[in-house]
Amino acid sequence: MNGVTDTYCLHSDKELENEFESLFKTHNQSVYLLALKVTKSHQQACDIMQDVFVKLWEMHPQWGEIRNFEAWLHRVTRNRLIDFLRKTAADHRLQDKLWNSMEQQDYSADSALDLKDSTAKLQLIVDKLPPQRRLVYQLSRDKGLSYTEIADELSISRHTVKNQLSHALRFLQKKLSLE
Repeated sequence: MNGVTDTYCLHSDKELENEFESLFKTHNQSVYLLALKVTKSHQQACDIMQDVFVKLWEMHPQWGEIRNFEAWLHRVTRNRLIDFLRKTAADHRLQDKLWNSMEQQDYSADSALDLKDSTAKLQLIVDKLPPQRRLVYQLSRDKGLSYTEIADELSISRHTVKNQLSHALRFLQKKLSLE
């Protein structure tokens, strides 16, 4: 919040509640929209937004150290979204639900261009993966094969498939967060 400074000091529970309410009113929409952009789910975006503001509430003793609440909230949101993506990658049912909700959305021309641009960026990063890791990633993500099916097709262990996919996802997350 703009009025918060290094010397921020709350004198009562009521002041704390008022300050939190003000921060929530000022920033909840941007946190929600950021979460919605990634999750493509109203419920998931609301859950992430709630987690972010619970974290903010828990951090109230350190509010005076936060120079830019908007940047802080977006960093916490980004961290929650990374956790969400990791969970999605590990939970194929959640992944299927996410993809299905994305397919059902009516994309505008701008959204279609953003999606095309994002897909192109992702493909450039995927192309930087080592050959076997890239193949494992593509079989999993593009063809939708299970670990066992990939292991059988490539004549490698299921554990190797899991490790290769895990390394690929970490590499992609790291590269995407830098761009």
